[in-house]
This record gives sequence, structure tokens and C-alpha cells, in this order.
Amino acid sequence: MRANYDLKKLKWKPNPYTKLLKKPITIRVDEDILDYFKELGQKEQVPYQTVINQFLRFCKQQKMKPQVAFTK
Repeated sequence: MRANYDLKKLKWKPNPYTKLLKKPITIRVDEDILDYFKELGQKEQVPYQTVINQFLRFCKQQKMKPQVAFTK
């Protein structure tokens, strides 16, 4: 191994996969909703986060809008 490497000679390219990275977030959902997606994930043998992401992607593609109703 060399003691020093000249990194200036390397031609760095941007990583093409950075656009595909997922962004971690914190979100609060009702426990029954989370259980529902966990069950779906177990049935399909995929992580529940993937199921939620696919569902949200479908909603986006269909241009669905939520009906917001606040309850007391």
C-alpha cells in the first residue's frame, strides 16, 4: 500500500443512485393503521414500510387527495 494517494487524479462522477435513496422521516399514525400495514407486509413478505410507500405512490399517481375531517 502507498503511504499517500493523489485523489486529484481520479475523475469523480456523481452517484446516479442518490436520486433513488429514501428519506427517513418520523410520522405519527394510529396503531390500528400501522397494524394493518404490518399485516399486509407479512402476507406479502415485504417490510411494512415498503407497503406504505407503494400505497402512497399509488395515491400520488392517481392524484388522490385526502378528505380531512377532524374529530374530537
